[in-house]
Parts: sequence; structure tokens; C-alpha cells
Amino acid sequence: MHREIHDFEHVDGALAVLYRTKTPAERLRLGFGLWKSANIILTNCLRSLHPDWDLNRIQKEVARRMSLGAI
Repeated sequence: MHREIHDFEHVDGALAVLYRTKTPAERLRLGFGLWKSANIILTNCLRSLHPDWDLNRIQKEVARRMSLGAI
């Protein structure tokens, strides 16, 4: 079975073409939507993995991870 290796650090060529057709406002809206989705997914993942953590601790961990440790 052949498995594709994905490079998550770079935008796929087909997506790059699509993004070029968008206005700056549309690209910003898409980017924020992706960020918001990642935040929700990570929050729910941490809730599942750490049911003993309160909301404040979960929010701090989400912020730390999404800021790559800057917070």
C-alpha cells in the first residue's frame, strides 16, 4: 500500500491557487475560522484527556500550545 507523505508546513498548490482568488478580507476570515476550529478541537481534546482540569487550566494550556509556548 502506498502512503502519501504530507508536508503540513506548506500550503498545497491547489489551495494556494484558490487562496489567490480570495480578497484579503476573505483570506483573513478563512484563517481566523481555521484558528477558531483548532482552538475548539484542542479544547475538547484536553477536556477528554484531562477530565480533572478546570476550565481555567484548559484555557491556559490551549493558549500555551496555540502560541507555541509564548504564553
